[in-house]
Amino acid sequence: MKCPFCATLDSKVVDSRPANDGTSIRRRRECLKCHNRFTTYETVEVLPMIVIKKNGSRQAFDRSKLLNSMLKACEKRSVSLSLLEKAADDIEKELQNELGGEVTSKQIGELVMEKLKTLDEVAYVRFASVYRQFKDINTFMDELNKLLEQKK
Repeated sequence: MKCPFCATLDSKVVDSRPANDGTSIRRRRECLKCHNRFTTYETVEVLPMIVIKKNGSRQAFDRSKLLNSMLKACEKRSVSLSLLEKAADDIEKELQNELGGEVTSKQIGELVMEKLKTLDEVAYVRFASVYRQFKDINTFMDELNKLLEQKK
């Protein structure tokens, strides 16, 4: 690691500990030439994900869009922000681990509905009505009936 003070490449690790809830490692280093200490962080390199939209266009995955859509579905519901952030983290991890670098917006939508169904059924139905573009009350009732059948 290059020393920020004298630019020497030789340093030693003095202390190492987890940081950011275990998602990175904080290392205290000492330059072997000038003896100044500095801190570095080691994190896992995450490859960018590309979302393939319904119209075929492609864009970079944006976690904030995912979280915002879940927040809208849960508006005026008693679902905490921490639960929604955990669900968004779980969805993002699943997308990274199992689906690789490219994912369709349909796959994301299905994962969001899965998570919302366990968090809040009203939020699930709200999200599903927009995501599945319910055309009329019958389509809406069909989704509600499926939900009731699964509960039995």
